[in-house]
Amino acid sequence: MANCHNLFLEFHDEISIGSSKKNRMISSKESLRRRIRKWFKENHPEYVPKFYIQGSHKMKSSVRTKEDICDLDDGIYFFREPDVSPTTIQGWVWEAVNGYTETSPEHRKKCIRSIFSGDYEIDHPVYYKVDGENYKLAIKNGDFEDSDPKEMVEWFQRKKDKDGKLIRNVKYLKDWCDYCDHKMPSGLAMTILATNASEKIVLNQRDDITLRDFLKEIKKELDRDFKCLVPAVPNDDLFAGYDEDRINSFLTSLNRFIEDADKALREENQLVASKLWRKHLGDRFPEGKNEKRQYNSLHSAAILAGASTSNPWACE
Repeated sequence: MANCHNLFLEFHDEISIGSSKKNRMISSKESLRRRIRKWFKENHPEYVPKFYIQGSHKMKSSVRTKEDICDLDDGIYFFREPDVSPTTIQGWVWEAVNGYTETSPEHRKKCIRSIFSGDYEIDHPVYYKVDGENYKLAIKNGDFEDSDPKEMVEWFQRKKDKDGKLIRNVKYLKDWCDYCDHKMPSGLAMTILATNASEKIVLNQRDDITLRDFLKEIKKELDRDFKCLVPAVPNDDLFAGYDEDRINSFLTSLNRFIEDADKALREENQLVASKLWRKHLGDRFPEGKNEKRQYNSLHSAAILAGASTSNPWACE
């Protein structure tokens, strides 16, 4: 049975944000913060913006898409109750960042997005908070809604393992969703599904085995109840708006991935096994060597059953 663990580690490095891009993103984030502070000081000094990096960047689970794009969420917080609409306060942020990039910023439903063409994007969701109440997120053409991204980050930080296996597998799953040719769940949804699954499986030392086990546990839970509840305010179901076609497309893709993951773990030739993984993770997943590795029958049976082995190299 071919061992593709090292190929997964190479793949992880390939889909992760490199230091050069990361440094550019941080530099842009700081420059945008300065513009926003200056704009509000000059135009609405009664509104003093505070900032908090949130989402996948904060959880260290960001990936580069197949187009080499990644994003950073930099929340803007006002610790006072606004006397203007959510759309207006978002519009102020749009004015503050407009002109920093060649492409005009986008005024999206839940954020203002600055686009660094062909490189990365920086999103600015806008919140306010007053004593005794939840954080409130500004919604374009809507109201302020309860939302606590800090609580989400803290939940994930409590659940992750010290060896980084959960983070790596979240990134593998996010890349799979990006590679699919139809609309898949959001990165937040896959993070929640994977984190919940991590508490019910053994995190094997081999990433190929662990990813297969994540997929199976996610399928098991979704077959039981097709929901993805956010473990933070507002505790909503991210799958609530899915129609039957979208549900079926996701479950079909999940089932096919599980089938090929099982085949890859049974396959003796590493090159053949790697091509099965590449069907779902894309060409950035490296091809293996055209060679076979031998395992004893007990070890092979343990892998197929989803059991953990303490040493991934012990039976080679």
